[in-house]
Amino acid sequence: MTPALFSHRKHWAARFGTAPFLPMSRAEMAALGWDACDVILVTGDAYIDHPSFGMALVGRLLEAQGYRVGIISQPDWHSAEPFRALGQPTLYFGVTAGNMDSMVNRYTSDRKIRSDDAYTPNAEPNKRPDRAVTVYAQRCREAFPGTPVIIGSIEASLRRIAHYDYWSDTVRRSVLPDSKADLLIFGNAERALLEITYRLAKGEKIGDIRDVRGTGFMVPHDWLPPSPQPSPLKGEGANAEPKPINSWIEVLSTELDTPGAIDAHVDPYAMTPSGPTAQTPEGTAPVRIVPKAERLATKQAVRARTVIRLPDYDQVKNNPTLYAHASRVFHLESNPGNARALRQAHGERDVWLNPPPIPLTTPEMDAVYDLPYARAPHPSYGDAKIPAWEMIRFSVNIMRGCFGGCTFCSITEHEGRIIQSRSEDSVIKEIEAIRDKTPGFTGVISDLGGPTANMYRMACKSEKIEKACRRLSCVFPDICDNLNTDHTPLIHMYRRARALPGIKKILISSGLRYDLAVRSPEYVKELVQHHVGGYLKIAPEHTEAGPLSKMMKPGMGAYDRFKDMFEAASRAVGKKQYLIPYFIAAHPGTTDEDMLNLALWLKKHDFRLDQVQTFLPTPMALATAMYHTEKNPLKKVLGGKAEAVSVVKQGRTRRLHKAFLRYHDADNWPLLREALKEMGREDLIGNSKKHLIPLYQPAGTGRQPEGTRTPRAEGKRAKPASGKPDAAKPASGKPSPAKPAPANRGRPPQVPKHPLSQRRGGGKAR
Repeated sequence: MTPALFSHRKHWAARFGTAPFLPMSRAEMAALGWDACDVILVTGDAYIDHPSFGMALVGRLLEAQGYRVGIISQPDWHSAEPFRALGQPTLYFGVTAGNMDSMVNRYTSDRKIRSDDAYTPNAEPNKRPDRAVTVYAQRCREAFPGTPVIIGSIEASLRRIAHYDYWSDTVRRSVLPDSKADLLIFGNAERALLEITYRLAKGEKIGDIRDVRGTGFMVPHDWLPPSPQPSPLKGEGANAEPKPINSWIEVLSTELDTPGAIDAHVDPYAMTPSGPTAQTPEGTAPVRIVPKAERLATKQAVRARTVIRLPDYDQVKNNPTLYAHASRVFHLESNPGNARALRQAHGERDVWLNPPPIPLTTPEMDAVYDLPYARAPHPSYGDAKIPAWEMIRFSVNIMRGCFGGCTFCSITEHEGRIIQSRSEDSVIKEIEAIRDKTPGFTGVISDLGGPTANMYRMACKSEKIEKACRRLSCVFPDICDNLNTDHTPLIHMYRRARALPGIKKILISSGLRYDLAVRSPEYVKELVQHHVGGYLKIAPEHTEAGPLSKMMKPGMGAYDRFKDMFEAASRAVGKKQYLIPYFIAAHPGTTDEDMLNLALWLKKHDFRLDQVQTFLPTPMALATAMYHTEKNPLKKVLGGKAEAVSVVKQGRTRRLHKAFLRYHDADNWPLLREALKEMGREDLIGNSKKHLIPLYQPAGTGRQPEGTRTPRAEGKRAKPASGKPDAAKPASGKPSPAKPAPANRGRPPQVPKHPLSQRRGGGKAR
């Protein structure tokens, strides 16, 4: 039985009450009557006291349990002195890079430095270091040696084992040995955070805390933890007593990814010996029928004390096949209901990862989001504009997690596949708080969503099946028969929300999972007629089967069905509304021919994409494993039968794939002409409507170096074709991470909504 989130007794400092803002200076601490902080959170983001921002959610969560929490926001990392600003914490430093991975935040998919940062006042760049978690953790250690350091957030979660690093084009170690942190909290951090903080406050040493789910740490090669459960029942009958287990089972991951020995089946028609030869041999116990309950207890107990040893860092660094294999095993061990512990050698020690955290219940989610947030940036920022705050201040997060399993997305590695939903009452309460307390509110809620717009309250129909399932996606290659796809709770919430006094409009800006939506015509009608502001983002990602199979995305048939329903619902109320489809260039499994076919589809449907983005490999994603290894970890990779994956790495080819998405841009025509000639498709070069690109080249275009963006490609909307709007957003489903879009979903997510994390808030379509 998992203890309730707030089951621990409150810390003695609860007597100080609630702070208007968590303090960022000694003066603020003194005003609150504090002589020290129990926990100091170090973050790469500006401090905005709102549940969309990890440091605020974590801080208010700890405050609710009576701990004094201070925040060091965007410190100068060139020395340890800024990390001493609030003094020494009595318990620990909590370190996060912020809502985004610091490398994704600072660099484009072409490895170019971004000119701004959405999470910094006035979008000022260069306010955080590369690999911020590692740098901050080291400075905390330098500032106060001996003080425990706990790391978390999307950056730490996605680097908890050896991982491919796109920016250095190398396989890097886990963030644990590099940061020298005592503990890493991955995934949804609330349970682990409160458990660890409580035990530290009670006097337990951080080096002894080794049994908390959702945590990772460094251990000797031969280390094994105390057994977590009793053994199978000894004796027979319902009154049998458990006996303690004193040993763990270590399994090599390579034993899980290859077929075992195939024993010959017993011939059921063979004659059974009789007489003396059939007697039970001396000293052998007679055969006993084991009851089902006992078999299940045995299996669960053994699984709970099993650890899987992944290939070590040096092996995955030098062997792409073993890297792909390790990625596959890692993802298969991601269901909290059946995941086993993992360990991976890094030099003289191992990284040990406990199983993922147990998801929050709806009442627990409500309690987290109902905490007394100020719902504003810290006053020290004055009138400075923080783009990420401007984007989400009128939006509400209704759920977290995603069971889509898209291989390019970081949500599943971080938040998991089990949907955690707030209650309708909690969501309505937050809408009313926005209406009554947020300056500048005009009556329009910009989003009710999350990683996707329409997975609210969706779950497996059977808890037993859910705990046993090891599928990487509930919707690929088809929607699972055991998945509840009922949109009724979401429809009811929409209707209740827009009926609130003072609410003029409820927009849905999070990306829509349209293959789920088509199963509920009533939902599509409700969405299109009341909650679309002229444009709706969806993400087919591609038109061709090859790349779609590597993305784990549905085919275009689902898109066509949804498009028909969308247009019919719009016509029924006399509205002109348009779908904005997003596509990815240069995703693993994509060939030049695939991109050409996609360009032809875009031209046929009069779509002119504006901002586009090539595939960005983020640490530990399955698509990143494909990119690095050129093998498919969705299937077994050992035994010499790994499926090869075509990968685009060369700069010219990546630019070509992006150019196909913007076939209408004259600056791309020289590159496209050259490629079409090489592909034997000169028939697509000409001056009629049937041709993809023209023969002529307008003066002043196509002169700059390949890959250089024109002003229009950076942000100006392309001229609509046939009177239809262009898709003026990037093919990845959002603008560059430094410029948040209205509602984020996925790769990589932008504005988190949970602890030490990178979550939602800026829209990514599915």
